[in-house]
Amino acid sequence: MASDDRPQTTPAEWWRVDTATLHARKQELEVLKRQLDAEQNAILAEINIRGVRGCSGHSTLAAMIFEDFHVTTKEADDRAHRVLALYPGPSIGGDPEPPLAPLTAEAAAEGAIGGSQIDAIIGALARIPSFVPEEDVRGGEKILVDLARHAGPRQINQAGRRLLDELDPDGKEPRDENPKDTRPELRFVKHRNGTLGLKGTLDLETYARLKSDLDPMAKPHKAIDSIRDSRTQDERYGDAFTDYVRLKTTSRNLPGQAGEATHILVTMSYEDLIRDIGEAHLDLVGPISATDARILACDARVRPGVLGTAGEPLDIGRSKRTVSLAQKYALTIRDGGCAFPGCDMPVPRCTAHHIVFWEHHGETKIDNLVLLCTKHHRLIHHSEWKVRIAQDGLPEFTAPAYLDPTGQPRRNTMHLRT
Repeated sequence: MASDDRPQTTPAEWWRVDTATLHARKQELEVLKRQLDAEQNAILAEINIRGVRGCSGHSTLAAMIFEDFHVTTKEADDRAHRVLALYPGPSIGGDPEPPLAPLTAEAAAEGAIGGSQIDAIIGALARIPSFVPEEDVRGGEKILVDLARHAGPRQINQAGRRLLDELDPDGKEPRDENPKDTRPELRFVKHRNGTLGLKGTLDLETYARLKSDLDPMAKPHKAIDSIRDSRTQDERYGDAFTDYVRLKTTSRNLPGQAGEATHILVTMSYEDLIRDIGEAHLDLVGPISATDARILACDARVRPGVLGTAGEPLDIGRSKRTVSLAQKYALTIRDGGCAFPGCDMPVPRCTAHHIVFWEHHGETKIDNLVLLCTKHHRLIHHSEWKVRIAQDGLPEFTAPAYLDPTGQPRRNTMHLRT
């Protein structure tokens, strides 16, 4: 929580505050909100112990929450369910009923976890069979609580399923159903909003092969500076499929065009390329932004066609832009994978990025190149993150000022060889 001597700031004054302070304060308020929720839940639990009807006249805890807090029946039921799971409840025998998730209640009181995380933990614990020893249940709860301190409901639910598989390996008997035979189909789609997509149907073997290839590539990135991967599962699979296509189309065994590996062509005017404005034209797709064209220009398999004022071709795929095989080996040795701090993406899923952009006459040489994965390649082009090659010949990055006002250079230590 913030110190008492922090100057009071009204909502109308937030526009005066720098971005770093806004980020810090929003995190402080989130912790405070969670602590207040936990305190209120503890009060509701005590009312429940004493008897809801005697204390309020309502028949159930959910009914009291619904009437007193003017919320929907669903929210009232959810909040009551949370209270009953986190705290001891009344029992006919006189002794309080032990809570389902006591460790979760402790973490909630700290402000370390919030409602959706709590619900995910409760849901996982509720599915554990009654024959599992209490010691094992508490051990499993601790695992989920520790995860929840830096993860969201989706990751907690996934961990809960793994926990249940471990505690109850027999589980439910699988259904014996065989999907019908399917003929593979694939359609390229252009949506009305300008986005592009695929629609398809796969046979069992192709589905299994594709999913087994994409699953390890779609795992969340490791947290950097305690900032977790914010992509949804669909977004992670989308990025994984993008990398997958790039990897597969570089194979020498695939059919090519005119006797060489497949290439696509990006065309735009020289003025737009230099000034990062206007549109480019991507072969087989159509108009794209100048910024996206700059990102594509880093890919040795995308040929840029630069046009003059009269539309005449000035440059089709300058050789100095293309990273040679020897240079790729050198980058592999130096960077070992994505060079962005904290990223563990391996070399095959990275492309060589020109630190001084190619269209700004950046040279294709080792001290102007760095390996980046798709996510961090786009981040460098679209944000205030900076990269340079230090005096010792290794890449180092500088975060935007709102993340690190000191501007301390950062390096990736994930690929260090021992």
